[in-house]
Amino acid sequence: MSIAFTQVDAFTAEPFRGNPAAVVVLPRWPSAEWMQAVAAEMNLSETAYLVRQDGGFGLRWFTPAVEVALCGHATLASARVLWDDGHAPPSAPLVFHTLSGTLTATARGEWIELDFPATPPTELPAPEGLAEALGVRLSWVGRSRFDVVAVVDDEREVRAAAPDHSRLRRLGARGVMHTAPAAPGSGHDFVSRFFAPGSGIDEDPVTGSAHCCLAPFWAARLGRNELVGYQASPRGGVVRVRVDGDRVQLGGQTAVVARGELLVDPV
Repeated sequence: MSIAFTQVDAFTAEPFRGNPAAVVVLPRWPSAEWMQAVAAEMNLSETAYLVRQDGGFGLRWFTPAVEVALCGHATLASARVLWDDGHAPPSAPLVFHTLSGTLTATARGEWIELDFPATPPTELPAPEGLAEALGVRLSWVGRSRFDVVAVVDDEREVRAAAPDHSRLRRLGARGVMHTAPAAPGSGHDFVSRFFAPGSGIDEDPVTGSAHCCLAPFWAARLGRNELVGYQASPRGGVVRVRVDGDRVQLGGQTAVVARGELLVDPV
């Protein structure tokens, strides 16, 4: 038995930019151990698994090291694969059943819009060693449901950051969002980077779930509910965000870069 997989670069229209994810559509759920082993073999920041169920699709996400509760870019990639391969028509929103509840994806021309839960941060004292690990002076620190938020005043500090990942690993959070307002005239409203050594990823290229926190944070700071974020990793990617109460709409593009077959049967 062979199982098809597709590799998609998400939050970009250009191949080899944005955040790569593998997508595997299955007839039934295999063991978590099998899905984790495949994700480790793929060695991408996320591998997404889908099974048709309950008027939509069950969706689970795995890094090379752990299963995660929420992932934006692999959901974006999943929507592209389901539409391209004829599993669902793009004329209606896709419904995903996940560890973070029901999520949807809607085709918007060349863009895909995800409906995700907002995870706004709460201001807290900086964890010990955070500023030293990032090598910056922090202007605001908080924590969302999943991550530490580390804010600075100048986007150049975000772009230039070379963090000590061993120190970040000891913070006890899924990851650290490092963010600043974008420079005037850049075409973006805020910039960010996302470091997640505790999840087996030193730096995630473009992180949809982080924007569930960044969107309400920057919307409150900038006084607008519709914003454009740029994640300034070496691959880079654009996330359009719209805050709607306790939900965030995440907009992104995709580029399919590879298709293949897994030759190891699910167990």
